Amino acid sequence: MEIAVLGGGHGAFAAAVHLTEQGHKVRFWRRNAATFGPVLETRSIKVTDWQGTRDVAIDTATTDLAAAVAGAALIVIPLPCTTHADLSKQLAPHLEDGQVVYLPPGTFGSYLFAKELHAVRPGAKVAFAETGTLPYLARKQAADHVRVSVYATRLPTGVLPSADTDRALDIIGAAYPAVERLDDALNAALMNAGPIIHPPLILMNAGPLEHFDAWDIHNEGTQPSIRRVTDALDAERIQLREALGYGAPHFPLADHYDDSRDEWMYGNASHERLTDSGDWREKIDLHTHRYMVEDTALGLSFLASLGRWADVKMPIVEGFLAIAAAITGQDLYGAGRTLENMGLAGLDRAQMTALLKNGLTS
Repeated sequence: MEIAVLGGGHGAFAAAVHLTEQGHKVRFWRRNAATFGPVLETRSIKVTDWQGTRDVAIDTATTDLAAAVAGAALIVIPLPCTTHADLSKQLAPHLEDGQVVYLPPGTFGSYLFAKELHAVRPGAKVAFAETGTLPYLARKQAADHVRVSVYATRLPTGVLPSADTDRALDIIGAAYPAVERLDDALNAALMNAGPIIHPPLILMNAGPLEHFDAWDIHNEGTQPSIRRVTDALDAERIQLREALGYGAPHFPLADHYDDSRDEWMYGNASHERLTDSGDWREKIDLHTHRYMVEDTALGLSFLASLGRWADVKMPIVEGFLAIAAAITGQDLYGAGRTLENMGLAGLDRAQMTALLKNGLTS
């Protein structure tokens, strides 16, 4: 299958390699030619995972977005959701009917991409899908080298419009057999693990993060008291899901830490493999790191706005968002990925259901 992978981060490099090794023809796009230089020159990426280290030849490496997506059945965008507002505008004019755009994960980015396409070409037949996490726990080791510690084993995925779910999941499933069907894209957005796992870890470890040159929030930073807060935060997510009519499985984050529970998105022993790799011992700037600007500023503001819309009290979500705003000195809710900022706060439940099913129709 022809697949475009867009982005230059850990997840995009892992996706380009993984999908190539699955036998797909990958067009790998990154906008920054300078940092993409080694891959542009050799069309090869070195990967290290449980099979060892090897070089993988990529079919196409390019900085030309139009060339990357032309004719691709699937467009995978494993980028932080901080990129969505800009990239959705760049991508919309190049999308073709029948294509599927996959955001792993999305924070309801599926709606932003659909909205930009609708503005350019109303009535276009493109499906947008998202899931709850990156399909990989990965870290780049060099400009052309990525280490993949864990591959996802379960990818709960929802589609906008949900009326196109069967077709979209057939295409996505050919690349990612681990996909599991969800009702719609909002269901998938509420599976996003980032806003649950990362805000407690960075905000409750703020002292050591600012004091030490490097700190592993997933190793020494994951202590019982923090885990209890994470569970309480996740309980608010699940309460919101249920209030919106979404049933189990909810993929509680506790499953990630306890292999005696149901298998989580990364399978058993994934937390241990993550910490054993040492790749997450890093310097985290609380003003610029994606755990703040993506998972907290955008992820928690999205959850808070949905809670307000659905009249579901979410004190821990709101509390972490307020603490993060105090640290950064910014109005994170006001600038966040909220229903208000997406123009959706005025919808009632029936209108939201129709939007999720049919997409933008007017």
